[in-house]
Amino acid sequence: MLAISQSGQAVTFAVKVHPRAKKNAITGELGDALKISLTAPPLEGRANQAYIEFLAKLLKLPRSSVTITSGQTSRNKVLRVGGVTGQYIRDQLLG
Repeated sequence: MLAISQSGQAVTFAVKVHPRAKKNAITGELGDALKISLTAPPLEGRANQAYIEFLAKLLKLPRSSVTITSGQTSRNKVLRVGGVTGQYIRDQLLG
């Protein structure tokens, strides 16, 4: 089950990213992390930018609300989303 930590007006959760996939999609959960496939290659931060844009669009938030707090060069990342609750994240991404 996806582990979401809420602190004030922001939530954080773990993500496992699969770059160079056939399409951008949430493909499930892996342990306590959300598994996401992206078409972007992991070069020059393109996958990170695509990841932020993809999630911001799914969550109906501005890109500035979504940040990668750790794992910039790893497939395992920790994401921070401002201005939402943990329940909102579950409803939008897993509902």
